[in-house]
Amino acid sequence: MRYNERIREIREDNALTQQKIADLLHIGQRTYSDYESGKTRIPIDNLLILARFYNVSMDYISGASDIKTEYPKQ
Repeated sequence: MRYNERIREIREDNALTQQKIADLLHIGQRTYSDYESGKTRIPIDNLLILARFYNVSMDYISGASDIKTEYPKQ
């Protein structure tokens, strides 16, 4: 699964709107929509914010793994 599909799937599983996630990332809803559609690549720092927010590993959120593991504790 590609990362843009994964971030959409996770957002929908958590019953969140694109606007809510855009607000979390301090970007416009249109920009976030472009991330989910694959029109624009999401910056790595935003992927880290999403992984932390959803409590999933970067491997999972990036689509490198289908195993849903927790975000590493610091």
